[in-house]
Amino acid sequence: MINIFSKNKLKYNQGFTLVETLVSIMLFSVGVITMLTVLAKGISDTGYAKQKISAEYLAQEGIELVRNIRDTHVLYSATPQAGWIAFRSSLGPCNGKCYINSDDLFEVAPPMEITKIPIIACANSCPTLLYNSSNGRFGYSVGPSSGLRREITVDQVGGGNDELKVTSTVFWNQGSGTYKVSFSENLYNWLE
Repeated sequence: MINIFSKNKLKYNQGFTLVETLVSIMLFSVGVITMLTVLAKGISDTGYAKQKISAEYLAQEGIELVRNIRDTHVLYSATPQAGWIAFRSSLGPCNGKCYINSDDLFEVAPPMEITKIPIIACANSCPTLLYNSSNGRFGYSVGPSSGLRREITVDQVGGGNDELKVTSTVFWNQGSGTYKVSFSENLYNWLE
């Protein structure tokens, strides 16, 4: 009978070989690298989602600011038509891009006259919005750069003077790409 538990057999099965150790270290390393890659991608996607949500809100706010300027002019002018004309002239000579400094909001004094109007400025390239952490607002005067830039364009629609198309686009750079969110809406001379 053959003894399978002889000393010679045990001598060759007493531990891991160098090849087995290297293979196990390689498999462990691949697992760790895969986890780190997934984690980095998740962090990057979270940053993108945060910027995109902020950009969507700021793009909508751009349209709301222009609508607010229109409504304030129309409601607090002598006649609705005079208000519409004042609104169109407040847009200035902007044939291209403009930005609105929402740091200065409207103020209406007791005899129902507009005393302060947000600044509408024309530019070939609009400045980056700053984030004011004390009041949680974006503007152009206080705070660190948000990395977001908003451009507002106002174009005449049709042959008349009673309809304008407002487009608000927010741009940001992240990683190696430039992203943008754009909303548009038509505004009308609604009290004529």
